[in-house]
Amino acid sequence: MTRPGRRFRTALTVFTASGALAGAALAGAAPADGAEGATRIAPGVAYTELDIPSAGGTAHAHVLDVDLRDPRVRVDLLHPGAVAARAPVSRLADSRGAVAGVNGDFFNITETQHPGVEATGAAVGPAIASGRGLKAAVPVGQRFGPALPPGTTTEDVFGVGTDRRARLDDVVLDGSVRGPGGTWPLGGFNQYALPVGSVGAFTADWGSASRVRATCGTDTDRAAPCSTDTYEVAVRRGRVVSVAGAPGGGPVSRGTTVLVGREAGARKLRTLSVGEKVGVRHRLVAKSSKIPYRFAVGGCPMMTGGTPLPGLDDRTAAVRTAVGFSDHGRRMQLLALDGAPEYRGGLTVAEVARAMRRLGSEDAFGLDGGGSTTMVARRAGADAVTVLNHPSGGAERPVPNGIGVFTAS
Repeated sequence: MTRPGRRFRTALTVFTASGALAGAALAGAAPADGAEGATRIAPGVAYTELDIPSAGGTAHAHVLDVDLRDPRVRVDLLHPGAVAARAPVSRLADSRGAVAGVNGDFFNITETQHPGVEATGAAVGPAIASGRGLKAAVPVGQRFGPALPPGTTTEDVFGVGTDRRARLDDVVLDGSVRGPGGTWPLGGFNQYALPVGSVGAFTADWGSASRVRATCGTDTDRAAPCSTDTYEVAVRRGRVVSVAGAPGGGPVSRGTTVLVGREAGARKLRTLSVGEKVGVRHRLVAKSSKIPYRFAVGGCPMMTGGTPLPGLDDRTAAVRTAVGFSDHGRRMQLLALDGAPEYRGGLTVAEVARAMRRLGSEDAFGLDGGGSTTMVARRAGADAVTVLNHPSGGAERPVPNGIGVFTAS
């Protein structure tokens, strides 16, 4: 990894005070490889920088334009191999051979409200990697990040389907537990917070973090105390192999599903005994698209059809990351603001939405910001990616996932 600040040398594209984009370097119809003032990262991937004047000062943005029509280009989720784990974006990109990428979803970063309980580092929303569902969304009240716009939830995602088109969608959990006493709905899947009264499933994809956090807080209050009514059941090859009076920790073996219940869910699990047959079913389902997703990541919807969503925060400015698409999902725009001291004022969510629209995005989606905001790319012939922006914390923050761009030579 090259240290932050040693960026590609590019012509600077600037937003004028009236908000018009000077030049068409990143307009939705412009070819990524031939965009004026942009640097070609790889076939179908171009990079540029721009200044964005705002009420709080000038923000500096780093932008990647990705041509999803190019058969050599693909997009996938970057992740460290476990839901409850984190790593810097540069390491996530290099470990997968990505040519570029940005950080992803908001995540369980701290647990100051629950003494003795460790933060899991797991993301808030759903995650799909290489077509496989890794986790579902936590309840809205358990979310980290800025307030969601009215009508949106933690189940909202940005994703790219197997048809190579980007979309905004909702991804929900469809699952159940079937035991001798009947069938119950599954309320969670590899997530750091379970709905009150539910049963959640944890698989090997979760990692080794304690599952206690899943029983803390409520659907409307992340800081509420941890539940005192919990139970855990491990299922392997369709039979209960162990039970416990509280959630445990450590890795979940391949082929094993650990069920964690709280309140009513705990009482249901207590009816199960070692040796009994139990069936666990879970899958992530898209609400709108019938096309399977190759990858999907959670975050915050900001704009649809070129119109910013009502209720976007227009007061709190920060360093931010966003993703958008144009040309009916055939082009993708990735934006990461610079966290250098002179630009650290950043933009509000509403200002980011407007910036994405001026970059040509039809729909846009907010990702984690602040110290998490990171954009990386690999120079032609280089063995590792370079950090393009200055992370606001002075160094890359480990994150649970990101958006990776891959190309075939």
